[in-house]
Amino acid sequence: MTEKPRIEQVILVEGKYDAAKLADLVDALILPVGGFAVFTRDETKALIRRLGAQRGLIILTDSDAAGFRIRAYLNKLAQGLPVQNAYVPAIAGKERRKASPSKEGLLGVEGVPAREILRALETAGATMRPRRQGRELTYADLYELGISGTPDSAERRRALLTRLGLPPRLSKKAILEVFNSLYSYEELAAAVNGAITPSRESRP
Repeated sequence: MTEKPRIEQVILVEGKYDAAKLADLVDALILPVGGFAVFTRDETKALIRRLGAQRGLIILTDSDAAGFRIRAYLNKLAQGLPVQNAYVPAIAGKERRKASPSKEGLLGVEGVPAREILRALETAGATMRPRRQGRELTYADLYELGISGTPDSAERRRALLTRLGLPPRLSKKAILEVFNSLYSYEELAAAVNGAITPSRESRP
């Protein structure tokens, strides 16, 4: 089995099905923005800017008019940050899960062939990410640090996310991905104990 390329930048896609397709192809932090909902979700917008400042962004949306509208908004939102745009070709068709084609009759990112997506990321200038030194955070670490699975973990988790400038409503899976993107185990443990490194805490 071919090892998936590890990409440094955070990849922004429209929805969860696009994210699932990308997760099969690359090892990267993939963030679904919720389509047009990103226009009004302040927490999502703040997270995009935070992660963009940390690792850079690759915007990968559908090739229809709606996709380009979302792309334009994301580029404006990320102004001043390192951003690359990846474009998939306009291919006529319908995803298997859908009863009928989209308004423009084009495949979304989820339906575009894998080779075209990988080519789009390469053309956009995706940066290969080196292997992390030491182990990554796990769900067990979240439990041991008291921010998941314990009686008061929900309150402690919300307080920690707020202190770190992250959306308090992140899912458990998203929390692990974001923490692994921003912190080492030692840094997160220090944050849980209230000893946050100033350079980390003050990042946008």
